[in-house]
Amino acid sequence: GWFAREIGGPHGGVAPSEVLITAGGQSALTTALRALAPPGAAVLVESPTYPGMLAAARASGLRPVPVPADTDGVRADLLAEAFRASGARVFVCQPLFQNPTGGVLSGARRAEVLRVARAAGAFVVEDDFARHLGHEDAGPLPGAMYADSTGNADGVVVHICSLTKATSPSMRVGALAARGPALDRLRAIQIVDSFFVPRPLQEAALELVGAPAWSRHLRTVAAELRARRRTMLAALAREVPALELTHAPRGGYHLWLRLPAGTDEGALVTAALRAGVAVAPGRPYFAAEPPAPHLRLTFAPAAAEGEIVEGVRRLRTACDALGMPPGAG
Repeated sequence: GWFAREIGGPHGGVAPSEVLITAGGQSALTTALRALAPPGAAVLVESPTYPGMLAAARASGLRPVPVPADTDGVRADLLAEAFRASGARVFVCQPLFQNPTGGVLSGARRAEVLRVARAAGAFVVEDDFARHLGHEDAGPLPGAMYADSTGNADGVVVHICSLTKATSPSMRVGALAARGPALDRLRAIQIVDSFFVPRPLQEAALELVGAPAWSRHLRTVAAELRARRRTMLAALAREVPALELTHAPRGGYHLWLRLPAGTDEGALVTAALRAGVAVAPGRPYFAAEPPAPHLRLTFAPAAAEGEIVEGVRRLRTACDALGMPPGAG
């Protein structure tokens, strides 16, 4: 019931009977992929996208097919073409503060994505992982696509959300929402895979989100994420302006950087580790050959803002070790 109210938003319209409780978002994603696509089938994904989703798709015997995305979300014109070319019947997307780009699917594209999926007889799996990770300056967030009373009246959207990222890695409680035959298929897969999430964990989660401190916690998270984003942006501009940032998202906990042409991102990641800082290479975020080298930097795990500044300074040391001029593009 709590998840139904969260997904439905202020306008409601989501019934508790539409919701399955899952062991976190990754479990929900795996269940959705297995339930909605047969082994060997193509599944459309944003490019770039979350590597855990690509791994889950491949482990289920599916073939991820990339569709280019930008800061306004997936290119809806290319999505229709990809459905036709691949025969896919599932598209997985992160409409809100996408991982890794931080993009937000625009209103016009949201409507077009639903129209295109419906025309293809396909499902849209909406991974709403960042709903509770908006920054203090994010402004009003768009509602879930699943709760769109017009666009999702026929149940084309399957929704995934989780409490984990806004609480603790150990709070493995999430939800799947679906309607009609899709819900029956999801429930059948979940019963085989995990049966149910242990009740003590569900009770602990409900006690947390039902407490007066929950809304205060989310405000604290929003303020801290905004401050950390600003700290990292300032440090990057000062230390390594060669790393191109095309979008500074107001949600999530990471930045997506394009490296200068010809940069060996693997060598840079290794040099960064030698310098004492961990950064993620861009290659695993692409289902096919990446168009350029990238890095993903995250500012959430740092104990304090000073660690973010020091981490960027060490990244500068790694860039220097590879002979990358700090101001080169």
